[in-house]
Amino acid sequence: MGEGKSLLRNLISAAAGRIKADLVIKNCRIVNVLSGEITLGEVAIYDGKIIGMGDAEYDGKEIFDAGGKYLAPGFIDGHIHIESSYISPEQLGRIIVPHGTTTIIADPHEIANVCGLRGIRYMLDAATRTKLNIVYAMPSCVPATPFEDAGAVIEAADMEELLGDENIFGLGEFMNAPGIINCDDKALDKILLAQKLGKLIDGHAPKLTGKSLNAYMSAGIGGDHECTTVEEMHERIAKGMYVLIREGSACHDLKTLIKGVTPTNSRRVLLCSDDCQPKTILELGHIDKDIRKCIAEGLDPITAIQLATVNAAESVGIYDRGAIIIGGHADLVLLDDLENFHVDRVWIGGELVAENGKYLPKIIPADISSVRGSVRVKNFSVDRLKMHLTSSKVNVIKILPGGVVSKKIIAEVKRDTDGDFIFDPAQDICKVAVIERHHETGKIGLGFLSGYGIKRGAIAVSVAHDSHNIIAAGTSNDEIFCAVEALIKMEGGMVLVNGGRIISMIPLLIAGLMSDLTGEELKEKLDALHEKAHAELGISKEVEPVMTLTFMSLPVIPEIKLTARGLFDYDSFNFIALEA
Repeated sequence: MGEGKSLLRNLISAAAGRIKADLVIKNCRIVNVLSGEITLGEVAIYDGKIIGMGDAEYDGKEIFDAGGKYLAPGFIDGHIHIESSYISPEQLGRIIVPHGTTTIIADPHEIANVCGLRGIRYMLDAATRTKLNIVYAMPSCVPATPFEDAGAVIEAADMEELLGDENIFGLGEFMNAPGIINCDDKALDKILLAQKLGKLIDGHAPKLTGKSLNAYMSAGIGGDHECTTVEEMHERIAKGMYVLIREGSACHDLKTLIKGVTPTNSRRVLLCSDDCQPKTILELGHIDKDIRKCIAEGLDPITAIQLATVNAAESVGIYDRGAIIIGGHADLVLLDDLENFHVDRVWIGGELVAENGKYLPKIIPADISSVRGSVRVKNFSVDRLKMHLTSSKVNVIKILPGGVVSKKIIAEVKRDTDGDFIFDPAQDICKVAVIERHHETGKIGLGFLSGYGIKRGAIAVSVAHDSHNIIAAGTSNDEIFCAVEALIKMEGGMVLVNGGRIISMIPLLIAGLMSDLTGEELKEKLDALHEKAHAELGISKEVEPVMTLTFMSLPVIPEIKLTARGLFDYDSFNFIALEA
């Protein structure tokens, strides 16, 4: 109590001007996302908190002249899966903080589906090793549905200790919407636990509308990032949800949904990336690029900044950041202007952490030994990849451009005398396989993929949302087998094969999901892999070869997907046969 009172006394004394502030940023244009004003003045900081702003003059141990540039609150990504960047939390912080992102709301359900609570604890440890504020959600659906084979199962009783942690804001996206709507006991247990602990619940509600949406929201679901139309967006806002506009590496909803943002509903809308690769961040930016897009689509700059700051903070019940306010966390971004949004400097907790695009603090990475060795496959052979089709008319997963939603189509394919699929490069249908990699169950799901464009060889990846088994696509059983075998030997990652020869490989040692490389190093390797995927395998240039494939196993996204148990139809929420 004595130390706390002393700190509080000093904080108040600094705010009153009786003692020096730690840092005073003078001659800046303060972007006030609460009043909607921009005022010339200064911001004073003490012990990581804002203690003065406006035209009052302060003396500081350090004085910084902003030269008339714009000072905005640090940007917040309202929903992201760190694992989908393929780099560790520390390395993600290193590349997004220079773009002005100071806080992310992260759901570690990817690693939880592989390593369970052990994976979440690794992520919590890694979060302490970056200046980026990482606010975690407790993964709600591990596995995402009862129809998958994940590396772990987390029920309500398992999550109580971690969900009660002050660093976890609530339950992450509740993907098992049918479980809630149909009052599944295990789903309701998780909802009741969150309510008992006073925690928020994030949503995942593609295509839900009307009474189904009402039933889902009645469980206390607060937000959704799965809107794809303005009509869906407006219904959710009118009923009390926050809507997260997603603009990541695979999904691009901003241009469509920003048209539905109005002066009266804008405070219920926020920005998120969901899944974002280093290539996107290093070449285009992070939330800063989304703000630029909002303005290019006609949104007022201050409203655009609200979507990236205060709205995101309030949506998860955080009130000490997201705005430049007295007593607030001193997470600040200095911008050259409000058009290009070039980030000059970034402060987190009053500490200068990035300057001219460079992350300044030293990184000491977390120990990854607890999350290595996650690829365990049994009874896998080339013969297990053979199909035994009784008809040439089959159900096919059709990739739709610009996102991760797929369409169910029926096509005629060639087959041999044993009923196995024969690849025809003129048809744009290839074989796709999902191989269980957690518990050596030997399960293998086989299906067909259209719109991918592959003409030669195969690709295998140990990232396959959300249970993260191995997913592979290719033109022959031998090529797929070669790629998967190489992936198993290197403990997970990405592998390209052509003519039975490995032409590109990237190890992902952290749970088979993330690399221990820097963002720049991984980007270089990914660029080379993508180039070979397009040039040598013939994968369509309209398709992101890796991330697109990794979502073809996610059964909670419409319309048809493949798991290790077989072909799954979203509308019927059940498995269907390969034959149509």
